[in-house]
Amino acid sequence: MYSIGLSMKVRHGCYGEYKEAHDKLWPDLAESMEVNNVSMSIYRFEDRLFLHAVAPTEEDWKQSRNVEVLDRWSEYMSTLLETDAEGNITFDELPEAFAFGMFKA
Repeated sequence: MYSIGLSMKVRHGCYGEYKEAHDKLWPDLAESMEVNNVSMSIYRFEDRLFLHAVAPTEEDWKQSRNVEVLDRWSEYMSTLLETDAEGNITFDELPEAFAFGMFKA
């Protein structure tokens, strides 16, 4: 199983819209994750968001990210999340500190 952890920062005052967008996740984006057997959770602590995703393989994860709808979704999310100078969402990859059970490699 492939597992990834990412952190991002929500812009001040934007969490409500961010949460609503995810509660009403675009069907074609959800389908891309379902087809590639990707499961995901996002947790919040203050202005930080922590994404944890799993997929059968890294290739499944990459395939779920290689869809046209993700470009539109990322463009929308860049209005709600912190970005770099080029306007790309700033994702910090989180190194795994511990794994047990189904998450243990």
